[in-house]
Amino acid sequence: MFTSSRNNGNPPPSAVSAVGLRKSYGDKTVLDGIDLRIPAGSVFALLGPNGAGKTTAVKILSTLISADGGEAQVAGHDIAASPDGVRAAIGVTGQFSAVDGLITGEENMLLMADLHHLSRGEGRRVTAELLERFDLTDAAKKPASTYSGGMRRRLDIAMTLVGDPRIIFLDEPTTGLDPRSRHNMWQIIRELVSGGVTVFLTTQYLEEADELADRIAVLNDGKIAAEGTAEELKRLIPGGHVRLRFSDPDAYRHASGALTEATRDDEALTLQLPSDGTQRELRSILDWLDSAGVEADELTVHTPDLDDVFFALTGPADVPAQHAQTKENVR
Repeated sequence: MFTSSRNNGNPPPSAVSAVGLRKSYGDKTVLDGIDLRIPAGSVFALLGPNGAGKTTAVKILSTLISADGGEAQVAGHDIAASPDGVRAAIGVTGQFSAVDGLITGEENMLLMADLHHLSRGEGRRVTAELLERFDLTDAAKKPASTYSGGMRRRLDIAMTLVGDPRIIFLDEPTTGLDPRSRHNMWQIIRELVSGGVTVFLTTQYLEEADELADRIAVLNDGKIAAEGTAEELKRLIPGGHVRLRFSDPDAYRHASGALTEATRDDEALTLQLPSDGTQRELRSILDWLDSAGVEADELTVHTPDLDDVFFALTGPADVPAQHAQTKENVR
């Protein structure tokens, strides 16, 4: 998993913090008192089923809508008392592209430069630099309507960067992109963070959060169901195991007779042992096999992944875009 650079010594200051953030629409409570603390220069991912409140949280923190309760600071500015200060420090890329397809990519960029009150010369300089950075120079003079989905997303983020924001909110930025475009977007996000930008990411691609995020929160029924690093969240969920496969039936029978807690598969000659995957547990199993003179042909370790975490915390009703894949390390 990608981890951004850290300051030695004291922890970095909070780029975003919130306490007791609430929002309702009629009798529907969307956010029910959530707390957040996002260190500067990191990637924070907010996961949750459709309708969990992810976009509402982004809209509140980016001052697009007001909260019903609680308080929050973004880039050191109170979202209620100093919304202009927040807006000057952030960039927002929503679920739906803000690109105007009727004009060229370059014209979209120049329009953003005008909105940020850049001089004509400065606007053209920033536009040229960002178009080159996002590999859009060759397409700059073409109507944005002719761009592929990945190109439009890259242009969308380039437009967000015209104002040189310190904090960027990316609301499901890779939805609908093909795998190559998604990986290109991941690289862009990594480069932004390596340059000191803080990224607040909402996504339904669990692999995306696992790849990019320093910390992850799972939002469900308006509350933060769990928060931590990807590894910390995975350790919350039971179901880890070690699988031993044998080709020698005698070795299999010997092992299964001794390892009585194992789940047997007599046809496949495999044993499955509950395990948290720690080095100590693996060493204990290997030491027992050596002392017993039993040789397993294959040892594989399965630990719960973010799919397991998502389903355990939110229930199976809303399947995320990234379907579960068994992740096993083969020894």
